[in-house]
Amino acid sequence: MLDWLRRDPHAEPTVEIAGRALPVVIRRLERARRMTMRLAPDGSEVRISIPRWTRTAEALAFAQSRQDWLARQIAALPPAVTLAHGAELPFRGRPLQLVHDPKAARRPVVTDTALHVGGPQSSLETRLLRWLRAEALDVLAVDLAEYCARAGQPARRIALSNARRRWGSCAPDGSIRINWRLIMAPDMVRRSVVAHEVAHLVHFDHSPAFHHCLKELFEGSVHETNRWLNTHGRALYAPFG
Repeated sequence: MLDWLRRDPHAEPTVEIAGRALPVVIRRLERARRMTMRLAPDGSEVRISIPRWTRTAEALAFAQSRQDWLARQIAALPPAVTLAHGAELPFRGRPLQLVHDPKAARRPVVTDTALHVGGPQSSLETRLLRWLRAEALDVLAVDLAEYCARAGQPARRIALSNARRRWGSCAPDGSIRINWRLIMAPDMVRRSVVAHEVAHLVHFDHSPAFHHCLKELFEGSVHETNRWLNTHGRALYAPFG
């Protein structure tokens, strides 16, 4: 959703947190009135948004001054999930208990509270990943067609993303990519990301006109879905690293 500026990683500024050097990615925003900082969903980098007139040195000093906060954020990252019988796997906003029976059919079957799957344990993670991506592609294609119709835009073809720095993207040619991990989030959260990218088909910026368009397209609260992603988005990276 946000187009974070990337640089040569060897030249990227870093901040040391608990003995680990984290890249600091700085973005200047036209409408920003203050400096804000957050940790990437997977804990891979520190992201700072600043007003255009703010010096880079100030942003880096800001990150240095918030080392304790960043350390707490890293400590709060969800632990890695071992995908085996009894584990929990989120799917469309609800936790499903993984029921693995090696003798059962390999194709996953969803019930109210469980995800049943067969086949050998050695290929379980690969098969679950393949299934989730297929589910994401099907559901996101429906979302995209709906929002394109609402926006009066030609139907687009969805592409899945595995990006670790954004939930969705819209290219200048109108190509839309959405992070497949959103199939694990509540439906409204996933749909808000799709609506955001479709709004970029109408306004390729983050202007007031863009935000008005997004508000007209999306049937829910963008503020609430963004808050969910900020609070829970990191957990979507736990099951598959």
